[in-house]
Amino acid sequence: MKNLLIYPTYFPSISHYCALVQAEKITFEVEDTFQKQTNRNRMYIYSPNGLQMLNIPLKHSDTRQKFKDVKIEYAFDWQKNHFKSLEAAYRTSPFFEYFEDDIRPLFEKKTPYMLDLNFEIFELINQALGIQLDFEKTTEYFHEAPEYNDLRPLVNGKKDNTKLEEYTQVFEEKHGFINNLSILDLLFNEGRYALDYLKQQKL
Repeated sequence: MKNLLIYPTYFPSISHYCALVQAEKITFEVEDTFQKQTNRNRMYIYSPNGLQMLNIPLKHSDTRQKFKDVKIEYAFDWQKNHFKSLEAAYRTSPFFEYFEDDIRPLFEKKTPYMLDLNFEIFELINQALGIQLDFEKTTEYFHEAPEYNDLRPLVNGKKDNTKLEEYTQVFEEKHGFINNLSILDLLFNEGRYALDYLKQQKL
């Protein structure tokens, strides 16, 4: 896979991480204008009741903002709610306790900017997978990027139709296999085997 162009997102989808792991070179788009209702500030997990979206509230601006300038809203206690949701979803998964102490601090400190939090998450997930992924950042925005493998559309979860191989999920006996959740779902259920899984998927 040639130079990948992709957005940094909030605990990225599994398809997103498949692309990152399989890329020869990674470039993150950081010069985009913020758009609502994308995975820039949301992730999907497998809760006891099925599919659940976790969304980070952001400080709103009256003018169009670049995503790198968008600040996180901490007036709501979303951090506590998100971590409680992860516990309810994955406490009984094979590897939740193994990664819990690494992930918890992200929900206890207050990173001002959403983009910065997404990069912190990227480094954290790489450590959990036992890999290092070098990357570059864009310096200007291009609507078309023919010299890249442009997977920026993956940021819109509703338009991501990637079909992944099934693996064991905590509540699959109740609700069946749910495709392409946050990388956390794969990590908590498969541990370090997650990396082999990511490398084997066809995009």
